[in-house]
Amino acid sequence: MAQPLTLVLNVPETTGDEDLEPSPYEESEVHDSFHRLIQEQSLLVAEEGLELLPLAPDRGYQTLPRPEGAPTHSTATLRILASMPSRTIGRSRGAIISEYYNRTVKLRRRSSRPLLGNMVRCARPSLRLYDLELDHTILEEDEKRSLLVKELQGLSVAQRDHMVRNMPLSLGEKRWLRENSWSPKGKRRGQQDRGGAFSCSSRLRYSCILALHSLGLVLVSGLYAARPWRYALKQIGGQFGSSVLSYFIFLKTLLAFNVLMLLPLLGFLVGVQAAFPPDPPDPVPTCSGLELLTGRGCFTHTVMYYGYYSNSTLSQSCDSSRDSGRCSPGSGSLPYNMPLAYLFTVGAAFFITCITLVYSMSHSFGESYRVGSTKGIHALTVFCSWDYKVTQKRASRVQQDSICTQLKELLAVWQLQKHPRSACGQLWQAAMLALGGLLCLGTTVGCAAAVFTFSEVMMQRGQGVELLALPLVVSALNLGASYLFCGLATLERHDSPVLEVYMAICRSLILKTAVLGVLCYHWLGRRVATLQDGCWENFVGQELYRFLVVDFIFTLLDSLFGELVWRLISEKKLKRRQKPEFDIARNVLDLIYGQTLTWLGVLFSPLLPAVQILRLLFLFYVKKASLMANCQAPRRPWLASHMSTVFLTLLCFPSFLGAAVFLCYAVWQVKPSSTCGPFRTLNTMYEAGTVWVRRLEHAGSRGSWLPWLHHLLVENTFFLFLVSALLLAVIYLNIQVVKGQRKVICLLKEQIRNEGEDKIFLINKLHSVYEGEQNRRQKHSSSKASRSLLFCRSSGQLSWRLLEGQGQFEILSLTLPSGFP
Repeated sequence: MAQPLTLVLNVPETTGDEDLEPSPYEESEVHDSFHRLIQEQSLLVAEEGLELLPLAPDRGYQTLPRPEGAPTHSTATLRILASMPSRTIGRSRGAIISEYYNRTVKLRRRSSRPLLGNMVRCARPSLRLYDLELDHTILEEDEKRSLLVKELQGLSVAQRDHMVRNMPLSLGEKRWLRENSWSPKGKRRGQQDRGGAFSCSSRLRYSCILALHSLGLVLVSGLYAARPWRYALKQIGGQFGSSVLSYFIFLKTLLAFNVLMLLPLLGFLVGVQAAFPPDPPDPVPTCSGLELLTGRGCFTHTVMYYGYYSNSTLSQSCDSSRDSGRCSPGSGSLPYNMPLAYLFTVGAAFFITCITLVYSMSHSFGESYRVGSTKGIHALTVFCSWDYKVTQKRASRVQQDSICTQLKELLAVWQLQKHPRSACGQLWQAAMLALGGLLCLGTTVGCAAAVFTFSEVMMQRGQGVELLALPLVVSALNLGASYLFCGLATLERHDSPVLEVYMAICRSLILKTAVLGVLCYHWLGRRVATLQDGCWENFVGQELYRFLVVDFIFTLLDSLFGELVWRLISEKKLKRRQKPEFDIARNVLDLIYGQTLTWLGVLFSPLLPAVQILRLLFLFYVKKASLMANCQAPRRPWLASHMSTVFLTLLCFPSFLGAAVFLCYAVWQVKPSSTCGPFRTLNTMYEAGTVWVRRLEHAGSRGSWLPWLHHLLVENTFFLFLVSALLLAVIYLNIQVVKGQRKVICLLKEQIRNEGEDKIFLINKLHSVYEGEQNRRQKHSSSKASRSLLFCRSSGQLSWRLLEGQGQFEILSLTLPSGFP
């Protein structure tokens, strides 16, 4: 009997992962869809990156190295993630070139050239062989560029320039594409033009245009280099932070306001009166040098003050008598009404300043209070703050210091929010605030009473140098009270340095407002009554000039003794390396105080903005030098994101509004002097407009619309209230728009956060489903691994039996015919 023949066949298990490789795309699809091309490259990148990774020891699929605690995703999950649109846009320069190649194809189809679809397939430029992500050879890059250049040549000049300008490529590559995309005809035409097709006049004209253009560029670059804040602001911001930088930015803003106010005054008042000067006084005063402090002497009879300006219509040189002070108008020349020009020029300068100030305040409010400007930018500061256009070592050092200081400020704000004050600490702080408020209120009342009493005393006597007594007393009180308020803010130990600065600013502002209110009453109330026979306008202008000069001297002394001497004492005597900090509150209030004096005196001294400009320029260099040599960065860094807005708000409402009320009262209510100035024959300055309107009414019907316009815009108070309401409405609407934008952005951020959580949830679910499928397949493969097929032959029968574990199952049995070998 023959032995049974046994044949065991092992059946390997086949997995379903072999058909994951996508089939090649059709060439037409490559030309039509850029996103499909990017998706193909992304899948290839994902697969190539996964092939280089080792297999996990306990799993049958590949894993990516991740931080500890991070979820590990499978190959299929990673392929899905790699094919997401957010991970396939902007992969490579070649993909960008291919995208714009497809765009040029679409634009080219609008022209008369044949379409790509109508060409033979072999004549089409194929992109299938260009692996845009994995192969970075120079040859393939050149071929892709040449394809793009050919397509760009088929577009119009405007379309080609617009396409190249919007490409997210470097400037060198854009320049190369622009130069090579010009058609050969255009190049030959340009060569012919350069070769002599232009005439001599055309060449001369083009040469003059190029010379003027080059001269303009040189002048613009020279003006840019001559600005005092060209490099200093970056250096200050890098070493001392945004808090100290806000002071210098505010100083630059004040400088711009004064320049804007000075231009119409120079053009319509000072320049015209200097062209038609009145008779000089007899005797002519001599200059002794003391006039730089007092503003009197030889400065009195100049365009510096109100009393120098004529009260008549100017048309030629003044030949009138010295007693009347009038200029006789000449016939045949263009008349110029000086009283009307004086009134309207000062009003127009104030109106322009008001519009500019309101616009700057609303713009600064929108910039500083927008959502995302100070929150959640730690990663953005770390990874996206460096400017790669910086090549000089000095500029890179400044940028490095700026980024470092900005990170310190952000971390300080984060730590302050993380560690709030306890209940006992809040009660102690409230008690200290109440005590400090009472002390500041008493100090303010005492200083105002002292200024009022001293001004009454100085009315009885005061000639020459004694005129500087009142400005000296006021400046000394302001400086001492500012130090007192800053010390109180330090003793109160506020949680935030910003709150400490704000408290010092508010207290000093209340003091200076009270003092200026007393002085305004002294000038328009007491001095007008005592100097009615003289020129009280000149006295008020000289007084404001003295206040401005003395305040500048005290500012210089404060920088000298408060910073330089204290640093020398700390280093030499106390043996400390600790330098004083820059007092932002006191210095900012000095700027606001000086600007308020300038606005108060512009009616009585039209050149006072020029004095303020010189003061601010000199102050910029002095404060910068003192800051770099004598001060250190704040011990507690803080982010001054809203400081510029707060400074402009304080400059607008207490300062500018108070000056506008003061000048309106002087124009509408106070009687001008009868011996000097353009309004010497009128009861009020406002009557100059009324007299002019009456003259126009008697002149005839040609100018009848001007009196109606004057009555509607000037005499009618409705227009004034309407303009004020519109300005307030603009400010209110800007605030509400910013608030609405903040709410919308907060909702959008919350929605983005929720969508991110949804994506994480779906990815985890996908991963768990894939793991369950893998476990099921592993169990199924292990059960199949113990199976075998047994082939047996015995007594004329053939049988196939399946061995599984310890069992045996007969699958097929055949009976052999007789005589079968």
